[in-house]
Amino acid sequence: MVDRLANSEANTRRISIVENCFGAAGQPLTIPGRVLIGEGVLTKLCRKKPKARQFFLFNDILVYGNIVIQKKKYNKQHIIPLENVTIESIQDEGELRNGWLIKTPTKSFAVYAATATEKSEWMNHINKCVSDLISKSGKTPSNEHAAVWVPDSEATVCMRCQKAKFTPVNRRHHCRKCGFVVCGPCSEKRFLLPSQSSKPVRICDFCYDLLSTGEMPTCQPMRSDSYSRSPKPPLNDISDDDDDDDSSD
Repeated sequence: MVDRLANSEANTRRISIVENCFGAAGQPLTIPGRVLIGEGVLTKLCRKKPKARQFFLFNDILVYGNIVIQKKKYNKQHIIPLENVTIESIQDEGELRNGWLIKTPTKSFAVYAATATEKSEWMNHINKCVSDLISKSGKTPSNEHAAVWVPDSEATVCMRCQKAKFTPVNRRHHCRKCGFVVCGPCSEKRFLLPSQSSKPVRICDFCYDLLSTGEMPTCQPMRSDSYSRSPKPPLNDISDDDDDDDSSD
């Protein structure tokens, strides 16, 4: 099916429309063999709060961006190679339902669909695309992934020292290794995590000590793969002043 669509005029036209919606700031998406599988709006759990994002699933990449005008204009384009993607279902909690994790070596985050059926369709299609890519390339599926950041709202005090209260002056930071929300004094050190950045990134003292002694691999997140939204310190990752998407998220 995908192979038949690869060189069809309808597929070329659909991809061209997506490119036009992102405008000149977006990356070109039309390449030989690429097929647009589907698209839709998903709620992405950002650092500050959940936000609607437009997602496009191709047979080799996942693209998403901010919605400026629905079906007409998007910005802040992000492109994720599917061969590095692992997905994992997460339990419903409160208003956040029908969700799953999208995990990659550079960034991991949670998204939520409007219905259980939509969630199932997204996950099935993503898994199929990833499976086909790995099968064709002969590569081993990547076990490496960044941690998912704990949202700011889930931590009123530092998740490491459990003492420092966050205020407009005492700002929140995120450890890039475990994803905890931590205070400045608990995250003054930096460490090179090659899968996330070519420069040393902010990490908490706890992770720094483990990484420095070789007790923790640089390519794996500290916590387990399961995502918990409870206030107890689950471990995860991203950037500090930036959100998982951008500084405005």
